[in-house]
Amino acid sequence: MKEASKILKGKKFIKKEIEKKLGSEMCTEVWNLAHEKLDAMLEKYTGLPKGVEAHTHGFIFPAASIYLSLKEKAQSQAYEIMQNTMKEKSLKTGKSLARMTHIPGFKKFFLSMWDSMSRKLFGETSGFQNIFYPCPKGEFRMDITLCPYNKYLTETGCPELTKLFCENDVYSYGNLPGLKFTRTKTLGTGGDCCDFKMELIKK
Repeated sequence: MKEASKILKGKKFIKKEIEKKLGSEMCTEVWNLAHEKLDAMLEKYTGLPKGVEAHTHGFIFPAASIYLSLKEKAQSQAYEIMQNTMKEKSLKTGKSLARMTHIPGFKKFFLSMWDSMSRKLFGETSGFQNIFYPCPKGEFRMDITLCPYNKYLTETGCPELTKLFCENDVYSYGNLPGLKFTRTKTLGTGGDCCDFKMELIKK
């Protein structure tokens, strides 16, 4: 339970929205139940590789435990609460990145780091399978053909949350000045892969 408590401390932005929508008493009930569910998930999935664990423990399992708890206590509002909080947090990330694009050289740096970052954080050691494409200068492109978010959210009984994690990318990277993010399909919405393309906008 100690590890579950530590993980959920990082999800206070969701707890705030739950309290706002459902009141403090119901929020406490949901949060206590989320602790129990997260603790059970952590016990069930012990021994995951560190790269996979960064995603499961950091994002997947806490989101699943909170959402499943909300479904038990306030089913009609559960998905909306998760959708709104995840969207708001990702939009904040997008706004921060957008401000940084005004720093000279940042856009080229941001684009150039995607190859190494994707191989490290979203590669096989992290539970993903990818196709990395050779690209012209000023462009990065990959397909994700296997995703731990899709896998573990399905296994924990809430595959519909996968779509929200897919949307996070759009909110984070979809409105960056001088950069164009393109995605046409995702595993979480029934596609055969998640296609990902980032490119410098040519003037």
